[in-house]
Amino acid sequence: MKKKLFTEIIFLAFLGILTSLSLAPFNYFIINFFTFSLFYLFLNKKLKQNKNTKLFFVYGWIFGFGYFVTNLYWISISLTFDQSFKFLIPFTIILIPSFLALFYGFISYFFLVLKQKSIISSFFIFSLIFGVIEFLRGIILTGFPWNLIIYSFSKELEFLNITSIIGTYGLNLFCISLFTSPAIIFLGKTKKNIVVCIFFIITSLSFYFYGSTQRDNFYNADNKSYDYKLRIIGSNITLERFYNNVNSVSIINDLIKLSSPNMSEKTIFVWPEGIFTDISQKKLEEYSSLFDKNFNKNHLFIIGTNNKAIENGSINYYNSLTIYDNELNIINYYNKINLVPFGEFLPFENILKVIGLKPLTNNYQSFSKGKTRDIIEIKHQNSNLKILPLICYEIIYSGKLFKNSSFDFIITISEDGWFGKSIGPMQHFEHSILRAIESGKYILRSSNNGIAAIINPIGAVEQSVDFGKSGYVDLTEMRKIQPTIFSKYGNKIFGLLTLLYILLIFSFNRTKNE
Repeated sequence: MKKKLFTEIIFLAFLGILTSLSLAPFNYFIINFFTFSLFYLFLNKKLKQNKNTKLFFVYGWIFGFGYFVTNLYWISISLTFDQSFKFLIPFTIILIPSFLALFYGFISYFFLVLKQKSIISSFFIFSLIFGVIEFLRGIILTGFPWNLIIYSFSKELEFLNITSIIGTYGLNLFCISLFTSPAIIFLGKTKKNIVVCIFFIITSLSFYFYGSTQRDNFYNADNKSYDYKLRIIGSNITLERFYNNVNSVSIINDLIKLSSPNMSEKTIFVWPEGIFTDISQKKLEEYSSLFDKNFNKNHLFIIGTNNKAIENGSINYYNSLTIYDNELNIINYYNKINLVPFGEFLPFENILKVIGLKPLTNNYQSFSKGKTRDIIEIKHQNSNLKILPLICYEIIYSGKLFKNSSFDFIITISEDGWFGKSIGPMQHFEHSILRAIESGKYILRSSNNGIAAIINPIGAVEQSVDFGKSGYVDLTEMRKIQPTIFSKYGNKIFGLLTLLYILLIFSFNRTKNE
């Protein structure tokens, strides 16, 4: 009995580990047809053998642990820069995947609790439970919707373009069904089972057709030129600056050199998040002499800074995206709303700081949460631009970024150096592709130690500064598409899809078991 259980644990963990290969930078999505089908067949087999709810929970947890421990190991790299955090590395490698695997434990648990008589109903309930719990993973405790299975298709842009209608969670639900569908043929080679499997394959092909049409329509659309050139900077300034008191003057000079300004060109320079360690939002003006000799009134700057503010008699710090003119006057700014737990803020700070814990990304207290994310309008020299600001981690949230889509493009700035040369920065980048398609907007991404890029509304990377390199990319004109259905209705569409699945479950339950 113990030997059999051990074999099952190894099998389920292996399936989870193998599934990780479907994600960036590998993107072997074909693997999921085997891993998801085998996981589903395993659970179905166990349904007939026992009804131990605790054991069923463990089955899902093991699969989830194997999945997350191999695709999120890079989080521990962020603890290597500060000696006081290194003792937490083993705990991080184990505890974070263990926590996230709880969601997968609930998948198998509810699959048992909601056991269906019909094979097809059982298939749809499995897909529905999986999809809904992945949605909840993106909400609960600030949410962490990283590495949804849909990101397996991040290289298949034609397929992904259906997210402009049904969104990331909607397509994620469909993909779970698609990957699991071969299993129902093994459970019973009936006409109905085969039809359902073929349906998901044909629907997938129709998504590719829709995406191809979107691509052709986009590239046939008219271009719109801007008076301002937007120059997106990709840099590789090491994180040692946080701990070795690196001279900020040298960093500014490096960024100026990298920006390669032209006095006669109207340019908005976009610099990455958190590029300065000891320069707050207002303190940057002390370095105006460095800017005076390299820039003029034709230039604006979008820079990631820390914003120190005195509010109600206390000092609060914000992670901010700030817009400056060439004289370093603040035009506008945005304070980050979605903060990284333990990175930018310490949950239960008053308790945990007693044992010496502190946020990773600053040397003082936790960052405070910004109040709202509004569209920022930039008016300068007869030019008028509207941008939606996002900072780093915020790009991972589908359907929660904006209520009003009347902006020109999304600007996101990031510091990916916390995760070294791992797969983390590449996974992070691929979230931008989905957000571009969902919103139907260009995304301009500036990153330090990551990938800087211009991503168009159909998810294609038009220009990029690759991972590990420094440079810039310029946006001078854009093609526009009509507002996407998802940008209007957001995750309400996912809600409609869940209702459709529920109707299908009840419908097949009323028919005779195959």
